[in-house]
Amino acid sequence: MTARRKVATVAALGLGPLALVSLATAPAAAHGSMTDPVSRVSACFAEGPESPQSAACKAAVAASGTQAFYDWNEVNISNAAGNHQQLIPDGKLCSAGREKYQGLDLPRADWPSSPMTAGNRTFQYKATAPHKGTFELYITKDGYDPTKPLKWSDLEAQPFAKVTEPKLENGAYVFDGVVPDKSGRHLVYSIWQRSDSPEAFYTCSDVVFGQDSGGSGGGSPAPTASAPSDADIEAGTDKSTVSHGGHGGDEHAGHDSEGSGDGAAEKPAKEAGGNAAEPKSAEEPAPANAPEAAGGDAGTAAASDGSDEKLAATGGDSSTTYLAVGGAAALAVGAAALFGLGRRRSATAGGRHGR
Repeated sequence: MTARRKVATVAALGLGPLALVSLATAPAAAHGSMTDPVSRVSACFAEGPESPQSAACKAAVAASGTQAFYDWNEVNISNAAGNHQQLIPDGKLCSAGREKYQGLDLPRADWPSSPMTAGNRTFQYKATAPHKGTFELYITKDGYDPTKPLKWSDLEAQPFAKVTEPKLENGAYVFDGVVPDKSGRHLVYSIWQRSDSPEAFYTCSDVVFGQDSGGSGGGSPAPTASAPSDADIEAGTDKSTVSHGGHGGDEHAGHDSEGSGDGAAEKPAKEAGGNAAEPKSAEEPAPANAPEAAGGDAGTAAASDGSDEKLAATGGDSSTTYLAVGGAAALAVGAAALFGLGRRRSATAGGRHGR
């Protein structure tokens, strides 16, 4: 084999694993929100982040800023791995414990709501970036008070609907469930746990069984929630920091990271008609009705020692690390081979000159 062919072979061996690393670390993201029943963040985005119409959405924008609602489809924890209750404190379920979305946690009885009846119902979850995973829907217990911060213990112990990899129709996941018999104002809490990543998404949807009288807090009936249309979503894309093919301006590498929009993290909560949710004490024991990891396999998506946390934002896992190490090793071997080849050529040339 000529020296030129040897160089080409070594280069190919070194660059091949590097190409594999590039493919392995390509970002994969899942984004979306419940649209039937309409989630709080979807309803406020549909009203318009710059000029919301309802009193609740006005208060939410005042607390979180407009960027949180342009990024309506990423209320998430990138390294959840099924540990939802361990990561999200009481009073912060709707924001997934993220300060960026703190306005969604405002306890009030006038959030835009969706009508609900007991029995069979079809649900829709808008998926701007579809991915494999499991959906679980929980509903609040009888006696739920919307004017108080939402706690895990306010939810029924078991999901009333649970489905893995439901069908995707017109950009939305569609699945059925049996709604329990309730009356008055309640809340449906959804958890979408990806099975190909530790990432999970969360939504709060305000619902009303029968005539809405303003909830436990009295007052005027709350407005009916509307989901964002495809035109609304398209119009808000330029102002969103979420890249649907990966993670954009808001990297959200962990559940406490904040967006890079209009200073949402610096804006104080301005509650209108209630107090901001109080963080749960670290000493307080966890309630017994913590939702389990979706499908039983999502909880193993991240290593218990946290070694995969930095990979969660791109949907990667430990195999990505192994490929990276393999690529680096191959490059090192390639470099050594080139160095050795150069030395042999120098030695040969020196011997010829000596003769």
